[in-house]
Amino acid sequence: MVLSMIRVALFVMLAVVSAWSQTTSLKDQVESVFPDAQSLYLDLHQHPELSSHETRTAGLLAERLRKLGYEVTENIGGTGVVGIMKNGPGPTVMLRTELDALPVEEQTGLPYASKVRTKDESGREVPVMHACGHDLHMSSWWGTAAIMAKSKDTWHGTLMLLAQPAEETISGAQKMVADGLFTRFPKPDIGIALHDSNDLVAGQVGVTPTFFNASADSVRITVFGKGGHGARPESTIDPVVIAASIVMRLQSIVAREIHPGDAAVITVGYIQAGTKNNVIPDQAQMGLTVRARKPEVRQHLLTAIERVAKAEADASGAEKVPLVEKYESTSAVYNDPVLAQHLAAVLEGVLGKSNLVVEPPIMGSEDYSVFIEQGIPSLFFKLGAADPQKFAQAKASHKPLPSTHSPLFAPVLDPALHTGITAEVAILRDLLNGNAASVNKITEHKLGGS
Repeated sequence: MVLSMIRVALFVMLAVVSAWSQTTSLKDQVESVFPDAQSLYLDLHQHPELSSHETRTAGLLAERLRKLGYEVTENIGGTGVVGIMKNGPGPTVMLRTELDALPVEEQTGLPYASKVRTKDESGREVPVMHACGHDLHMSSWWGTAAIMAKSKDTWHGTLMLLAQPAEETISGAQKMVADGLFTRFPKPDIGIALHDSNDLVAGQVGVTPTFFNASADSVRITVFGKGGHGARPESTIDPVVIAASIVMRLQSIVAREIHPGDAAVITVGYIQAGTKNNVIPDQAQMGLTVRARKPEVRQHLLTAIERVAKAEADASGAEKVPLVEKYESTSAVYNDPVLAQHLAAVLEGVLGKSNLVVEPPIMGSEDYSVFIEQGIPSLFFKLGAADPQKFAQAKASHKPLPSTHSPLFAPVLDPALHTGITAEVAILRDLLNGNAASVNKITEHKLGGS
C-alpha cells in the first residue's frame, strides 16, 4: 500500500514537472525562479566570505541544491560543493560557479552593501565585498539549477553543478581536482562557466573563441644588500637602488624580448624596504604579476625575470643572489573554438543577435583553466553587467566604468541575472540533448591553456 502510494506520488510529480516545462516558455520559467534567485543574490552580497573560508556560502548553496533534488557532496577541496542530477543516458556537462569574495571595502552606496569585516590569513582585520560579482554568478547558477530540475523532460544525461572555493587566490580548482573531483564524480564531456563584466551592457553576453584570458604568475623577488647609515652609502650595498634598477630593466623584457604581436605583461605591484629615512636596509622585496597567453611567452618572461634580477644584483656588487619565488600560478583559459562557435549560435537564438558580442581576449586570469587542462573542452563566456545609460556615457567620455575588484563595482541585477539564467539554461539544454559522441563533434579535441 505504502509503496503504491509512493509510486503514485512520483508519477504525479513527474507529470507536473513535464507539464510545466512543456507549457511554459523559457522566459516565463526564468521569471518563475527570479524572485528566489534575487533573494539569494541579496543574501550572498551582504554576507561575503574570503577565499577558502566560504563555509556559510557553500552551506547555503548545498542546502538549496538538495531541496531541488540534486545529489550533493560538500567539502571537496576545502569548501567546494558538487551537485549531481542524473537524468537517463547522455553526456555529462559541468556548470561551474565561484564561492569567494575579496578583501575590499564596498563603496557602492547600495542599500544592501556589504558591511562585513573579518580577519585574513595573516590575522589582519579586513573588509569583505563581492567585488568580482561571484554573488551574481552563484545566483545565476542556482536559478539555472532550479529550472533544470523542474524541466527534466527537456534534457537527458548528467548535470554536474560545481561551486568552487578560492578562485581569487587561484588555488581552489586545483584543490578540488586533487581531492578527486573527476574520479569521485563523473568526468564532464563539456564544461561551462561565466563571468560578469562592465565591458558589456546588462542583457548582453560575450563569447571569445580560443584564448579567453591570460596565464598569471605571482612572483616575489627578495634583493639582499648590506645595510648601513644613510649618510655613508659607500659602506653599504643598497638593495633599494638594486630593486629600482630591476623594476626599470624588467619593462625592457616585454618591450625588447617579446614579439610585438604576443600578449605579455610584467607589473611590479609593490616594493617594500626599510624602516627609516636615514637607514639603508639589508634587503628589499618586490611583488610582481606576470601575464601571457602562449606557453612559450610565459616561460620566456619567467626565465628573463630571474636573469634580470640576478644580473642587476651582480652589477651592484651584491654578495648574495636575489631570491626569486613563484608562489601563485594559473594557466590561460582556452575556449574550444568549435564549441564556442556552436554555443554562440545558441546564445544568439535565445538572446537576440544584438545581445551576442564577439569579445577580444583579456589579460585577467582565472583558475578555471585547471579544469580545461584535465581534458574538459569548455566555454567560458562574459555576462554583461553595466547600466546601459552609464555605459554609453562612459564610452562618450572615454572614462571606463568601475571594473571588477573595484569598491564601486555594482552589477545591474536586472536584467543581468535574467540573462545569466537564460543563457546557462539554453546552453545546458542544447548540450544535454544528444549523446557523448554527438557532443564530441562540436569540440576541437584540443587541450588549451599556457
